[in-house]
Amino acid sequence: MTYPASPDDVAPNRVRPDSTQFWAGGVATAVVAALIALVGILVCRWALGIPILAPASDGTWGDAHTGEYVLVAARIALVATGLLYLLVLAAPEPSTFFRWIMGLATLAAVVYPFSTSAPLEQKAATAIVNLVLGVAIISLLTGVASRAIRRSAGPRQGVGPVQPGRPGQPRQD
Repeated sequence: MTYPASPDDVAPNRVRPDSTQFWAGGVATAVVAALIALVGILVCRWALGIPILAPASDGTWGDAHTGEYVLVAARIALVATGLLYLLVLAAPEPSTFFRWIMGLATLAAVVYPFSTSAPLEQKAATAIVNLVLGVAIISLLTGVASRAIRRSAGPRQGVGPVQPGRPGQPRQD
């Protein structure tokens, strides 16, 4: 059994994420997720008159739960970035696993409001905001990963030294 002479010989198609670009995209995704949560709450409370996350008497902005919801949306995007980063480093087909994990987490977030005692319109509104958040985080981070991952060329196998002479002609020694 032979062992590779250097780490570059281990996997010719090894992927290497550009950490700076990857995490910058993750932070941008967190900002977008926070804004989606905020806009979703404002649209529901102000435009549609559905008081999600707080009683109607708390006005358009709601109460402290509104700020918590926005911050949690940003944190979830950052946790998802970390998950995708680890999957890229270690898992085969990281995008597939990421989409499945986040798709199921999004489904849980969509279904959860229906387990509460809130009125049906509030449950539905919260579920829709959660769905939009999940889809946005998944699509943005898979896009970030596709741009921030570099494939290393690795060693070239089966390529010998260049022979003088015409191509296709055997070398004459």
